[in-house]
Amino acid sequence: MQPLISTDRGRQLDFHHATPTQSQVWQLLELVPDPELPMVSVVDLGIVRSAQLQPANGAQEQQWLVQVTPTYSGCPATDFIASEVHHTLKRAGVPNRVETVLAPAWCSSWMTPKGRAALKEAGIAPPLDDITTLACPQCDSPNVALLNQFGSTACKALYRCNNCLEPFDYFKTI
Repeated sequence: MQPLISTDRGRQLDFHHATPTQSQVWQLLELVPDPELPMVSVVDLGIVRSAQLQPANGAQEQQWLVQVTPTYSGCPATDFIASEVHHTLKRAGVPNRVETVLAPAWCSSWMTPKGRAALKEAGIAPPLDDITTLACPQCDSPNVALLNQFGSTACKALYRCNNCLEPFDYFKTI
């Protein structure tokens, strides 16, 4: 049987005849991109809260319960993300159930350093504790101006660099 999921390191993940470790489940979850920010996985965005193995349909069977929290309560991608998480694990042979958890609410501090770096590399300024330190993700100049409180999505603001003149999104600190 051909493994159904391959990682970016060439490792193949197929658990149709074995129970994956928690680490292996997290590896699979890292393959799920955020639909609005595809350069960042749902893990690196901090949307995936937990993954726990638990009994399912009786004592003999087990499934992974994956808890996800949307970046904001009205996020239009919430159901899509839950579906992608479920189907990614299912394709790899991992029985699972995805649960949306709204409390506590997601906050930008849950984003991993890898996720922040991916945003910057894509030209999006990552969230900051101190907005006065905001710099252009293209040229690193702190000489920036707010154009609009809302960018391409509700969780971003639109800025322009006064040095390189490039517009850029800033992922808001929540």
